Amino acid sequence: MSLKHGLLGLLNYTSMTGYELNKEFHRTLGSFWQAKPQQIYRELDQMEKQDLLTSKHVVQKDKPNRRVYSITNEGKAQLREWISKPEIYMKTAVQQKSEIMMRMFFGAEADESVTVELLRTYKEDCAEQVSEAEKVKKTLGMAVGAYPVEDVKYWALTVLYSIIMSKARCEWAEKAIEIVENAESLKQILL
Repeated sequence: MSLKHGLLGLLNYTSMTGYELNKEFHRTLGSFWQAKPQQIYRELDQMEKQDLLTSKHVVQKDKPNRRVYSITNEGKAQLREWISKPEIYMKTAVQQKSEIMMRMFFGAEADESVTVELLRTYKEDCAEQVSEAEKVKKTLGMAVGAYPVEDVKYWALTVLYSIIMSKARCEWAEKAIEIVENAESLKQILL
């Protein structure tokens, strides 16, 4: 996936300002794709040059002027083409960047108490992600009937992914703590 496709997908629902896009991106896609506001604005400028979206300036009296983005037919076509290519997922599914995995790989260089504290913090963060995804799941329950069921169905798939993956990371962190604190646990896992 690219940031471009995430933005096209959101604009496919409705026109938005850059601020609204940033907020919605983090609210809906943030559990599986991270982007900084400056990345979003830079990408919007590039997409407009590629005729994937248009923008119009809206003058406001008591507030700053707004720039509202809308997807073009070319943008819709590119979004549909991207969604329809299953081989893209296969290439990106295994390409993952994880700082904690890198730290664990070289963990023998660190003090075990530091590693355990890192793992506990990681586990807490994962538990928080589960909690946040569960809140989104409840919100989606209220969306049934307010939005087309086809949209809600696919939104629910991403929330389900977030919940399952976050729970799996929590479980991994728990087992990792056990192994670091008690080397005998390692034998049970490796045998």
